[in-house]
Amino acid sequence: MTGTRTAAWAGGAAYLLAVGLLVGAAPRASSTVHGLGGLLAASLLIGVVRRTPLLALGVALLGSTAVVAGTADSVHESLAASYQGQFLAYLAVDLLSGFVVATRPRRVSIPAVAVSLTVRLLVIGLFAHGDSLSVNAVIALLATAACCVSGLLARERREHAVALRAQEVAEAVTAERLRIARELHDMVAHSIGIIAIQAGVGSRVIQTQPEQAREALSAIETTSRETLAGLRRTLVSLRRADRRASADGQSPLAPSPGLADVERLAAATADAGVRVDLHRSGAQRPLPADVDLAAYRIVQEALTNVVRHAGTGDCRVALDYRSEELSVEVVDDGHGPAGKGSPPGFGLVGMRERVALLGGDLSAGPRPGGGGGFRVAARLPLPAPLDVPVADAVAGEPR
Repeated sequence: MTGTRTAAWAGGAAYLLAVGLLVGAAPRASSTVHGLGGLLAASLLIGVVRRTPLLALGVALLGSTAVVAGTADSVHESLAASYQGQFLAYLAVDLLSGFVVATRPRRVSIPAVAVSLTVRLLVIGLFAHGDSLSVNAVIALLATAACCVSGLLARERREHAVALRAQEVAEAVTAERLRIARELHDMVAHSIGIIAIQAGVGSRVIQTQPEQAREALSAIETTSRETLAGLRRTLVSLRRADRRASADGQSPLAPSPGLADVERLAAATADAGVRVDLHRSGAQRPLPADVDLAAYRIVQEALTNVVRHAGTGDCRVALDYRSEELSVEVVDDGHGPAGKGSPPGFGLVGMRERVALLGGDLSAGPRPGGGGGFRVAARLPLPAPLDVPVADAVAGEPR
């Protein structure tokens, strides 16, 4: 850090020394040569610019003024050369003014630019010759305005990028909160529904059928342990943001559920009093993790609704593995969704969000035909299978 500061100050001193040598060693050179030399010498101020742009602007203004004053005696020089010399001499000041506008607050940049422009116009008024006075003044105004507008545009572009980044972060946080809310709802609602039903069964038969009450309590214990394990998995994954795998020596966490766990889910639903008729069709194959989890959660939430609201003892779950999509359907013959007096839940909302994120379709409503019951159907896009037979691939090629 100290070395960088020393190098910056050394660069500023070297710039002033270079300007002094340029003016003193070649006093009769053209103003164009002096202006170009002063512009090249301004590259020594890079270290100062990075640390204190206002100081760099002041040093450059001093050096450029010295260059212009040092070439003021060249009376035999053409007007064009005079214009070029003063423009090149103050070009570094213009560029630094634009940098100050781009990086410093307006309460700082506006006075700094105003002071530098005033000094420049005063120098032009003192050393300009005849008709070159107005021309040099106009050139100074235009050059300063162009660099300041460029700096202002760069500042606005940077602020816009920062605002977009903040908006992206906020949207990512919101999306993550919604994802966590869906996971917690889908994981807990099903288990709590089963626990509530089993507790009701146990309380009714505990005196007359102790064996059945014991089975209900066992189901409550099993479901509670599975729910606690799922909650622990979710909370630990949220805490372990840096993905340090099992750094505390604990056993690895169980993977997220998928369609391979539907049979176990159906058995738990049957314990709650609703028999599940499960059908699988199509060429079963490994699914992407997000599709597998979403399909499982859709089935889980649909079965939760059947247990809690349908008032029936049977339902049907159909999983159809097609070439381009996975079809999930849960149908019951109960009395449909809860009545109008029931508070709205988030189950269907969560299902729709999951399906929308995967680019699929979801329909949920009374069964067609007016025979009662409720139907949930989802279509989730799938990637094309990799094991396509060679003969089929050749047959599908255009000839």
